[in-house]
Amino acid sequence: MNEKSTITRHSLTQVKAMRDRGEDQTSPDAPEAESLGADFWKNARVVMPAGKTSVHLRLDSDVVEWFKANGKGHLTRMNAVLRAYVDAQKVPRMKTSR
Repeated sequence: MNEKSTITRHSLTQVKAMRDRGEDQTSPDAPEAESLGADFWKNARVVMPAGKTSVHLRLDSDVVEWFKANGKGHLTRMNAVLRAYVDAQKVPRMKTSR
């Protein structure tokens, strides 16, 4: 996962300048998306993400290095691993018979 990211950030001014120079990669004849319809919006709801808590945490150096070796976003990936573990623990477990 050490590939160079293809995501770039540009300000609105930069995007307008790119368009003026003909460097915009958006096709002018790209099709418009279909309307989602009134039924979609009737049932839509705003969902706010859960808050984050800042913590100080001591971790094994090799674990941190492994996550960092996979590029930017290592803390987000660590959180995702912890989230998956927590979610897995919430699933009711089947009782095993002995």
